[in-house]
Amino acid sequence: MTTLILYGSALALLLLSYIKDKGKTKKALKKAWKSFENVLPQFLGIIFIIGLTLAVLKPEVISKVIGNESGIIGVIIAAVVGSVTLMPTFVAFPTADMLLKNGAGFAQVGALVSTLTLVGVVTYGLEAKYIGKKAAFYRNFIAFIFSFIVAYVIEKVVGGV
Repeated sequence: MTTLILYGSALALLLLSYIKDKGKTKKALKKAWKSFENVLPQFLGIIFIIGLTLAVLKPEVISKVIGNESGIIGVIIAAVVGSVTLMPTFVAFPTADMLLKNGAGFAQVGALVSTLTLVGVVTYGLEAKYIGKKAAFYRNFIAFIFSFIVAYVIEKVVGGV
């Protein structure tokens, strides 16, 4: 139901925009399409890699490495993997869903998604260039620690379900 409301709202606002200024709306839609075309190869590539990985790794292996029984070691593994993986945010959530369906634990997936979206080991150099090495280090370090807090809270809230 929520999806229907969101899509309906987006469509209504798009129509409102079109009525107000057809030229700007068409220009915005063209930019959005170009952006979609630029992101699509990355998205498909990552989905392909995840699909291949899930085909090779049995759910039992995923459960053993980052399942509920893996405990804090699984959370650490997920956090480290998330920190060094470069993945668009919009791919992180479908990835989390696939992992959960294949036996991963909630806390472990929480740490993975949190580090995927907040920690950037791969992008550290670029970030350091703009905000400085010290600030980039502290930002990433605090985000990494925060990911463990996220994992703990998710485990307490959802883990018992």
